[in-house]
Amino acid sequence: MTEAPGRILIDLFTTLDGVAQGPGGVGEDTSGGFGFSGWQAGFEGSEHAGPGLEDTVGDGMRGLDALLLGRRTYDIFAGYWPQHTDGPAGHIGRLFDRVPKYVASRDAGIVLDWRGSARVGDDLPAEVTRMRAEHREVHVIGSIDLVHSLLAEGLFDELNLWIYPILLGAGKKVFDDGALPAVLRMLAPPVTDEGGVVFVRYGRTDAVPAVGTFED
Repeated sequence: MTEAPGRILIDLFTTLDGVAQGPGGVGEDTSGGFGFSGWQAGFEGSEHAGPGLEDTVGDGMRGLDALLLGRRTYDIFAGYWPQHTDGPAGHIGRLFDRVPKYVASRDAGIVLDWRGSARVGDDLPAEVTRMRAEHREVHVIGSIDLVHSLLAEGLFDELNLWIYPILLGAGKKVFDDGALPAVLRMLAPPVTDEGGVVFVRYGRTDAVPAVGTFED
């Protein structure tokens, strides 16, 4: 049990026009007829990519002690990370293998073979409250459909975005029309690599957007 409520952190790779669908590989998420699955991997392997922002990814995971994932992202992770606990990314594989993994799925009969995995109940706010009581940092990686639910309920504390200089024009975006209106605060100066990728960290506040008129 943690003494203070834990935090929910959302980690997303996104395009400049806000698309966060299927960044990692061809066929990762083609729902809705999405034709650019694997766009991040394609950028990293292109002549336009500069040195990556690996340090920002690693630094952000230092406090991670649980994962909250959507079903599609969980299946991708479960099929990859248990077999990659050595090598350059082995520290990430070992971390993911060790921590509890919570899976948001409507399928009550889902079979979760990766050790430490459990389905979360249908009452997402209650489940998030329970996770806050049991963990220091719960990270939501990818899982854009789940992210939409968290944004709609205001169930997050930090939003971490790696923004790529790519325009896709179609696909599931970070912010859909259901996002709860909120004012965010920047937690640290943006970090940019030579390829134009920008990493930004925002924290949630209790403020809501205000309206007004600019006077001449």
